[in-house]
Amino acid sequence: MIEESKAVVITSRADMGNKPSSHYEAVEDENTVFISKENDVFRIPALFYDRDRNILMAFSEKRKTSDDASAVALVMKTGTVNKDETTHRVTVKWSELKLVKEAHIKGYRPMNPCPLYEKNSKTLFLFFICVEGTVSELYQICCNRNKARLCYITTKDAGQSWSGVTDLTDKLDEIKSWATFAVGPGHGIQTEGGRLIVPVYGYASCSPSCCCCIKFYCCSPYALYLYSDDQGKSWQFSSRIQKVSLECEMAEVSDDTGLNSIYCNARSQGGHRVEALDKNDGAGFIILPPTDKLVETGTGCQGSVVSFPAQSEDTHADRDPSQNPNKWLLFTHPSNKSKRTDLGVYLNKIPSKSNAWSKPWIINKGPSAYSDLAYIDDGWFACLMERGEISEIEQIACKVFSYQEVKRGIGE
Repeated sequence: MIEESKAVVITSRADMGNKPSSHYEAVEDENTVFISKENDVFRIPALFYDRDRNILMAFSEKRKTSDDASAVALVMKTGTVNKDETTHRVTVKWSELKLVKEAHIKGYRPMNPCPLYEKNSKTLFLFFICVEGTVSELYQICCNRNKARLCYITTKDAGQSWSGVTDLTDKLDEIKSWATFAVGPGHGIQTEGGRLIVPVYGYASCSPSCCCCIKFYCCSPYALYLYSDDQGKSWQFSSRIQKVSLECEMAEVSDDTGLNSIYCNARSQGGHRVEALDKNDGAGFIILPPTDKLVETGTGCQGSVVSFPAQSEDTHADRDPSQNPNKWLLFTHPSNKSKRTDLGVYLNKIPSKSNAWSKPWIINKGPSAYSDLAYIDDGWFACLMERGEISEIEQIACKVFSYQEVKRGIGE
């Protein structure tokens, strides 16, 4: 929710002079999930893989323009995953677009979809925020007036039907001390122990003397998470990361000792990403040393992270990867230091070490922005990403790839 307030005009390739155009240049192909057009812009992807049904569920904001304040609804599509054992290819066939009309509060606009699955009750939670009218995030920060509400809806049938809205805002005292906040965007997780985790970032309230739009970041933002240990019946916030950090995602990681930790990767205002580990020992998040391997792009961009079972490095060995207790990390983010372009996939086999990240494998050359990852088992992944020919917000596409492709792409 921290994009610039001004609208972006998308021009066609033939109009790349000074003449703006209302035509979108994005080329629709088998990977396209949501494609933008005039007065109908899709942004902020979120992805969930339903293992029971073997489908991907893709979510997005529908906006009138690229402006955050123009969001009107959340939308979704489901993608049937087909694994061809002969060609060793995985393809996805997408459904028609569906409006998630239940994700709505009258007088508010829904933003930042964040799906989260509770495996025991087989319930998918779709978290999101609702922001009053067309109030911008900048206004809330400058005036120290939160206009966002923390909401979710649930489904047990893969989005064919949804519950009504549950609004948690007034049940969580921490929100009262924030200038504003948002979830994700992107997916939440459930740990092996059953804890449900929703990534969140909030802006600490400004002091009265700091309330002016000259100092945008006088209200310091920080990442944390919302969690539930009773299958979503009650919720509370974790401790926060003690460093300026914004849009974030979480993953559960483990190592040779069998210790499980919550890893956080967050957008920053500096030149590199913020990484932190929460070992659930009461000490809160431990900030990992910064690394130049994960650069932040310009003024920042959302990124996605997912953990997955450690893979066998010996392709000839008859060893079950599931016997290795370790979990590795995959991360996606624009790889360019100055602008949103060239979406990269990064691999880390030692999540507790920030310098263990690989160089990026570029999966989308050219304009690229927000993304969301899902692990679809057997060493396969799906990435839902914003991309385009001229602008990164022309379409949201899905790319499916394997761990072996990642290895080749990063040069291993």
